[in-house]
Amino acid sequence: QVQLVESGGGLVQAGGSLRLSCAASGRTFSDYAMGWFRQAPGKEREFVGTINWNGVSTFYADSVKGRFTISRDNAKNMVYLQMNGLKPDDTAVYYCAAAYGRFWYSGEKSYGSWGQGTQVTVSS
Repeated sequence: QVQLVESGGGLVQAGGSLRLSCAASGRTFSDYAMGWFRQAPGKEREFVGTINWNGVSTFYADSVKGRFTISRDNAKNMVYLQMNGLKPDDTAVYYCAAAYGRFWYSGEKSYGSWGQGTQVTVSS
């Protein structure tokens, strides 16, 4: 299991930016694809984006494509989610997750390790 801890959430006005960070420990970080998911109040958790083991390949949900960017630093065991052009609909708890494997994965069931989540609130 990989232990994951998210940080960087907060309150921001619509149109603003936030960068979420996720610190990983416990296993060889580069053995894992990483993903970001989110869950809004009253809704199911949904896929946001994913990045492969070396950061070369990423994939995003249509709802965030062009606004959000995932990156990783394997030397620091960190993955990031840069969120620009935030909208009130982006309000949710954001989760970092790890999937063993070198490709990227958009399905929640591929991920075996999850962080505790960080709240992002976008005001209109």
